[in-house]
Amino acid sequence: MQEEQVILVNEKDEKIGLMPKMEAHEKAVLHRAFSVFVFNDKKELLLQQRAASKYHSPLLWTNTCCSHQRDGEGNIEAGKRRLKEEMGFVCDLKEVTWFIYKAPFDNGLTEHELDHILIGYYSEDPLLNREEAESFKWMTIEQVKNDMEKHPEIYTEWFKIIFDKYYSFISHES
Repeated sequence: MQEEQVILVNEKDEKIGLMPKMEAHEKAVLHRAFSVFVFNDKKELLLQQRAASKYHSPLLWTNTCCSHQRDGEGNIEAGKRRLKEEMGFVCDLKEVTWFIYKAPFDNGLTEHELDHILIGYYSEDPLLNREEAESFKWMTIEQVKNDMEKHPEIYTEWFKIIFDKYYSFISHES
């Protein structure tokens, strides 16, 4: 099976090429990604604990799901695809903003992403793909914010960045 390709972009989110995912993370090259935030009817956010087998950030808590768009795939389409693959459901999504971040990991890899934030609503528990997600929980935005302040080490870097810089977009939507 061929390694997944990521879409290389400039700082305006214009495609400038493709690269194998691991190579992009080894070279810290800017590429397109997305982060999905799903809320239920109680205004709780669905959090995912990443699977132990993940090549970076294993067993850390993060937003509902995240990944990389495929070449020719729109942000919403990609978000729905990964929701189904990781969490076992699909819901309507809307894009609320995007940002660029760079986060090095202990294993020598670096995430350098132009990350599109997608919001959706779904009120049932997910059917986890155990290769992607170890566990899940529902928490209010305030509970997440408070827990993140007390235990930052149990959350992914991008999730902490989103909460720090884009809290207003997420809390406004919940």
